[in-house]
Amino acid sequence: MNYSPLILSLKIASIATIIVFIVGTMLARFLSRRTFFGKNVIESAVMLPMVLPPTVVGFGLLYLFGKNGWIGKWLLDWFDFQVVFTWYGALLASIVVSFPLMYQSASAAFQQYDANLERAALTLGASRWRVFWTIAFPLAWPGLLAGLVLTFARALGEFGATLMLAGYIPNKTDTIPMAIYFAVEAGHTDVATFWVIIIVALGFSSIMWLNWWSKRSMLKYTNEK
Repeated sequence: MNYSPLILSLKIASIATIIVFIVGTMLARFLSRRTFFGKNVIESAVMLPMVLPPTVVGFGLLYLFGKNGWIGKWLLDWFDFQVVFTWYGALLASIVVSFPLMYQSASAAFQQYDANLERAALTLGASRWRVFWTIAFPLAWPGLLAGLVLTFARALGEFGATLMLAGYIPNKTDTIPMAIYFAVEAGHTDVATFWVIIIVALGFSSIMWLNWWSKRSMLKYTNEK
């Protein structure tokens, strides 16, 4: 059995989760407490990949990062760096499709607590950086953690956009969802079944852990009150 789909999927999902967590948290933090002209447009653009078919997202990425695309041509000419038909393409697709989940969870988390706590700390002389790490981040952590788990699960199961941008190249861009699809296409039902069991187990474990942790946190919070 070739385990490269498992290794590649975990690698892509882990890197995508780290990037999406950092950028999504920072963007949600920036937008959650501000009101300005055009904010709705920015938030709609951020959430758009969640409602679009993955093939449409993949086509858009291919249009931008293809060899003749706006960004892809620039990367190829200046850095000799190619995104399409590489695992970087699969990583990019996973980041784009999972980003709305992290942003939505983080945005809700930063808006659920009383903003006067931050204002009081700022009034007492605390820096914005210290307020973020000692007040905002701990209070928003349950929501951020939920977004983290959902991002990992979504990145792990990404298929349509990845196929459009990275293609299916064995031992190079063959993630678990693509290994399942092409195993079925080739009539290798036993191989497809094996990978289905693996990805269901990973997804189920993630959701189970999130539910267990949420109930534990809620029980701890109730007892403290």
